[in-house]
Amino acid sequence: MTQTDSRVTHLPTGSYYTPSGEYDDLYRRSMEDPEGFWAEQAESLDWFKPWEKVLDWQAPYARWFVGGKLNLSYQCLDRHVQTEVKNKVAFYWEGELGETQVLTYNEMYRLTNNYAAALKRLGVKRGDKVALYLPMIPALPVFMLACARLGAIFTVVFSAFSGQALADRVEDVGAKVIITSSGMHRRGKILPLKENAVEAAVKCPCVEKIVVVKHTGHHTEMDPDRDVWLDDILAGVDEYVAPEAMDANDPLFVLYTSGSTGKPKGILHGTAGYALWIAKTLQWAFNPDQKSVFWCTADIGWITGHSYVVFAPLELGLTSVMYEGAPDFPAIDRWWQLIAKYGVTIFYTSPTAIRMFMRHGEEWPAKYDLSSLKSLGSVGEPINPEAWLWYYRNIGHERISISDTWWQTETGGFMISPTPGIQPHPLKPGSATKPMPGVDVAVLDPDGKELPNGQTGFIVIRKPWPGMLLDIYQNQELYQQTYWSRFPGYYLPGDFCMKDQDNFLWLLGRADEVIKVAGHRISTAELESSIVGHSAVAEAAACSRPDEVKGEAIILFVTLRKGTDPSPEIKAELTRHLRATIGALATPEEIFFVNLLPKTRSGKIMRRLLKAVATGATVGDTSTLDDGASIDEARAAFEELKTSAHHYKTSEKKPDIK
Repeated sequence: MTQTDSRVTHLPTGSYYTPSGEYDDLYRRSMEDPEGFWAEQAESLDWFKPWEKVLDWQAPYARWFVGGKLNLSYQCLDRHVQTEVKNKVAFYWEGELGETQVLTYNEMYRLTNNYAAALKRLGVKRGDKVALYLPMIPALPVFMLACARLGAIFTVVFSAFSGQALADRVEDVGAKVIITSSGMHRRGKILPLKENAVEAAVKCPCVEKIVVVKHTGHHTEMDPDRDVWLDDILAGVDEYVAPEAMDANDPLFVLYTSGSTGKPKGILHGTAGYALWIAKTLQWAFNPDQKSVFWCTADIGWITGHSYVVFAPLELGLTSVMYEGAPDFPAIDRWWQLIAKYGVTIFYTSPTAIRMFMRHGEEWPAKYDLSSLKSLGSVGEPINPEAWLWYYRNIGHERISISDTWWQTETGGFMISPTPGIQPHPLKPGSATKPMPGVDVAVLDPDGKELPNGQTGFIVIRKPWPGMLLDIYQNQELYQQTYWSRFPGYYLPGDFCMKDQDNFLWLLGRADEVIKVAGHRISTAELESSIVGHSAVAEAAACSRPDEVKGEAIILFVTLRKGTDPSPEIKAELTRHLRATIGALATPEEIFFVNLLPKTRSGKIMRRLLKAVATGATVGDTSTLDDGASIDEARAAFEELKTSAHHYKTSEKKPDIK
């Protein structure tokens, strides 16, 4: 079924394509001549029609490679099946129950064509919207590639979302088809995805069909007028679907941000700039080769999964691991077992996952041969130095580097990271180091003045980059207001940052995750990093509640490492530790010990839920919460008497904050 597309123009490889040479030189060239730099980088893509203009920048909108035509499904599959990569493994997939599947590039190519043909039979065409509500199973990346092949705009909805949360996104994007599965496995339970999809379809008149993938094997009710089994529409299908020649700036997908109590924002990404950015940044941050086995542990429902589970590894012809289940099920060693089993060479995960493993002790990873690893990575939030060092020592065995990456859904791919694919930086535990080529970073004070090194302020990006979002879907006003209004002409990510004396960047968390104590501002990231630096602490989450005297009072939720039990003594010790490492300003009003912190399935701590518990407010939407027991435990701890072993109030010791 392999077809050669006569529309493809093979441009000569540019001098920048191979990630070699000095970082400073490459970065300087990207700043001095960004259009020339990115034109040469873009020669690594296969184009149906070359671009006419590298960049059309009409702030705050950037349009890259104007006039060029290509297809991302072609970039990921067609060009590989014309080479020896055809028989290479694209994905090692493992389910939570231990079932496995190995998919080569040729098998991914055949499946993608057949899925695209099936979607065409349902009336899906270029420009239509499709909602993908699937667990971490091979059908999810295949459907993403099939939609890209047809030119249909897809939105992946995180599989742990409720039916109502799914409906909100389906309605906003106007999806005509929902693709889901009978259910998903999670910690030994079956979650009924099909039922949630039906709930959404009933509320959304735009939905014409629900396509259901058989996965869990339990009985699934089907409406014959609306619901179709994937197996039925694939029956007898084996055909080639020519990839649509998409304009470089045609929309590829809409991904809704989560964690807000308001209406989620639909982040709209395009085709060519996004495809180039994620491929180059993966090369630069991890320096993979054709023997690499890459495992990004993120769920595909988040941007990390879009960019670095699906598209960038496939663009580069890499082999990836894809795992359906929880990291600690059926035991805490599941991830280390998989690294050893598949010979993972590049491992990319979150600081919260690392801290969870820290809590359970070094003996779990020590059981396995992790010598295949050549590179480690971190994503999702700033990594505190203690977690960085644990990762470096116990997973990397002090022999391999860690690429601590900073970026966002909106940026498409890595923005700040070590770059062993260009030139290794010296590493500082807790620092994301230097910006990627093409990323012009500054740190500003509230008035928009650039701050000297050593001072904390707002990070901004002063030049457009190829991976940046096209817009907020159907809301241009919100796009301009959210990212461009405070510092006109500069993109505002909303994070605090500090540049040290060596020009290394330290990301300090969300600017809105700041507690104001007696007029002094302190970030939750700083508090958490400090307390996790104590040898007894595995993880911590900081929030606040109103205080009549101080404005806000600090509340901490803490999980302890194995071998340390909750007690008033250890809590008093932690209070002293915070006062010593940050100052009296950091004295917590209350500390609670818990076994679980509320996190999304991708590993981010949901501080807003803890703040709701601490203030007695309504918890609200918990559809992204991985384990509801974490909130139940936090609520129970909060309601216990002050004399409980789980509760310690420190406010009797008023800090000197003058």
